[in-house]
Amino acid sequence: MGKQPVKRAKPSSETRCAIYTRKSHEEGLEQEFNSLDAQREACEAYIASQKHEGWKMLSDYYDDGGISGATMDRPALQRLLADIAAGRIDVVVVYKVDRLTRALSDFARIVDIFDAAKVSFVSVTQAFNTTTSMGRLTLNVLLSFAQFEREVTAERIRDKIAASKKKGMWMGGNLPLGYDTLDRKLVINKAEAEKVRHIFRRYVELGSVAILREKLKSDGIVSKVRTSAKGQRKGGNPFARGALYHLLQNRIYIGEIPHKGTSYPGEHQAIVGQGLWDQVQTRLAANRRPRQTGSKTKSPSLLTGLLFDGNGQRMTPSHSNKKGQRYRYYVSRTLISGPRTAKDRGRRLPAREIETLVTDRLYRYLEDEASMLDAVTAEIRDPDSQQQFLGKIRHLRQCWAKLELTRMRQILLLLIDRVDVFGEHVDIRIDRNALTLLDGEITSARKVQRVGKDVNIEILHIPAKLKRTGMEMRMLVNGTSTRDGAQIPDRSLVRLLAQAKMFQDRALQNEACTIGQLAKEAGISDSYFTRILRLNYLAPEIVRAILTGTQPPELTAKKLVSASRLPVLWQDQRKLFGII
Repeated sequence: MGKQPVKRAKPSSETRCAIYTRKSHEEGLEQEFNSLDAQREACEAYIASQKHEGWKMLSDYYDDGGISGATMDRPALQRLLADIAAGRIDVVVVYKVDRLTRALSDFARIVDIFDAAKVSFVSVTQAFNTTTSMGRLTLNVLLSFAQFEREVTAERIRDKIAASKKKGMWMGGNLPLGYDTLDRKLVINKAEAEKVRHIFRRYVELGSVAILREKLKSDGIVSKVRTSAKGQRKGGNPFARGALYHLLQNRIYIGEIPHKGTSYPGEHQAIVGQGLWDQVQTRLAANRRPRQTGSKTKSPSLLTGLLFDGNGQRMTPSHSNKKGQRYRYYVSRTLISGPRTAKDRGRRLPAREIETLVTDRLYRYLEDEASMLDAVTAEIRDPDSQQQFLGKIRHLRQCWAKLELTRMRQILLLLIDRVDVFGEHVDIRIDRNALTLLDGEITSARKVQRVGKDVNIEILHIPAKLKRTGMEMRMLVNGTSTRDGAQIPDRSLVRLLAQAKMFQDRALQNEACTIGQLAKEAGISDSYFTRILRLNYLAPEIVRAILTGTQPPELTAKKLVSASRLPVLWQDQRKLFGII
């Protein structure tokens, strides 16, 4: 017989009570009697008032100081839940409901844990008990308002930051090289400001960030030294290439405050003159031009410099070669360099899938002529000019399928501010002001002319998610992948069908050979040869779905090959692989 679980015995009249306290900020926790002590004192008094009910306070302290209620990752809370699961607690007492959590979704999870362990939950100031349906309803309503309050507060903070930046105020963050702070305002650090000007002038002379980085390193010019509130020294290191690109494009140095693609006149003084700034921006744009036009590659990556993952990390082109086939991807920088965490895993997208998604959506955007006119009305007021503009748009749509990749790349760079890829959707940020530049000769020079100008952004939102099919990742968009509604066939599945046909031809041409001999000749095992060979007997509907790319996402190459026994009846095959 198996070992029976040990039951914890406790007096039937005793109710073991645990007190949980929390404070969002560390401010005041160093005091002899702080907010956590006040919460605990009120809870102790409440437990004492229930002594006649057999309530007894546990001696363990469950205190989370300086931790937000918006997260479940709190040491004392996790210890409390562990003790509940171990059967050591009967009632959890808190001062207020929002001390336990401020998120409705987290609250539901916590209540489920309480219910499973038959643990009650009491709020001292609100006198709620989750063992009753009315108490649960009231708590849900109260917690909804707590979450609403937190979200409204966050919106107010964002609005305040946006309004302050429009007034030219610096709203904090890492201090840029060349500035210090005084009364929360940027003031010029003369020694560092001269370093900034030197960096800008040297870039104009050298014309290469890589060379500039080596020159600055040899000259001993390093990043800004910062001291944290805890006295830790940071910075003072040689510049990385990315940091130099950021510095050379930071509009703070010309006396502006950038915010979400727009810049406003700042309260601080400029370090770099407008003339030197323009020279640097023109040089940066000119150096990007060979990569933008794709003149040095047969297959330019259309979205280079435009694609970002859900964490805001730029995605760079990458590729691999297998058996003479070149596979292109866009990869988050966190997957290429730098430490990765469980929350920041980055993305690896198939290039053809995301490029097709973006270009097809842009084509549909250009089909909406009413939206096109609305975007350019401020700049093109004359009706004849508006008709000429629409004529150019129509001509572009007619030529869309025949556009060279370099030409398509130029159009994307002109119209798209950036493309953000999230878990369940893709956002394409269109610069509506750039539509008036869509004429017969789009050049990189025109892109340079737009550097630093305000943009009028329209976001094209596409519900889409990544789905692994075989060895590849696919972008699934409402069941379709292209403008005309056709799916892109899964190469791994099509390859299996072709391989099955080839094996069948070999078997028919060499009737005297055994399966073992044919498999050995192909360099594979007998069982694998047999599994591939039987794919010749797939139902026609399954083959058609694979060749047209309309098979269910769950039908992968692995599933197709690993099916232990292929049903004889076609209807059973269709049911097995989800094709009804």
